[in-house]
Amino acid sequence: MTDETIDVVIADDQELVRAGFEMILDAQPGIRVAGVAGDGVECVELARRLRPDVVLVDIRMPRLDGLEVTRILAGERDGGGEGGSGPNVVVITTFDQDDYVRDALRYGACGFLLKDASPALLVEAVRAAARGDALVSPAVTVRLLGELQRGGPRSGRDAEAAGLSVRETEIMRLVAVGRTNQEISEKLFLSLSSVKTYLARIQTKIGARNRVEVAAWAWENGVVTSRSE
Repeated sequence: MTDETIDVVIADDQELVRAGFEMILDAQPGIRVAGVAGDGVECVELARRLRPDVVLVDIRMPRLDGLEVTRILAGERDGGGEGGSGPNVVVITTFDQDDYVRDALRYGACGFLLKDASPALLVEAVRAAARGDALVSPAVTVRLLGELQRGGPRSGRDAEAAGLSVRETEIMRLVAVGRTNQEISEKLFLSLSSVKTYLARIQTKIGARNRVEVAAWAWENGVVTSRSE
């Protein structure tokens, strides 16, 4: 980020969605919409030219869909592409796009946002992505990541085998059902900094880049099996 301002590029083929997101974000202190794109090719070009901190990308777009945009930009963010760096990508989705979102997760999306999300959640998702964290609404987490467990755990690894402590496993379960760090802090009577420390350790032990991948790992490996966790 430059001068602590979060630069954002918005990519969506619906003009009203772009305009709405732009109006909300530009009104926030410390956030600036650097550019908007109506298709995936334009989005990648803008991201490479403007070097934003965060890109909001719709999955269904002309010329290049959001999955390919996510794959390209996340790959560049991780050091494999043009310029050696790239933005954190937040995918804009609807509830009828489960398969697409699972692929976006595997391609390196940093977070997921519903198109009808509240302005506050939109702003929070952008700020989280800029920090390298990820925000996923509880409804999206439970429905979409829960789908990963359909048919049973794939890898069969459990938390103990991964070297997770009892407390780390407990925190992982809460992340997997969409709890925020603040909610975990209150539920477990831990300081917010302690929750962040535990989450960083979890990510290191399982090789996850962010809390979205922590949640996916938990569902895939049977650490959490229902929204009642």
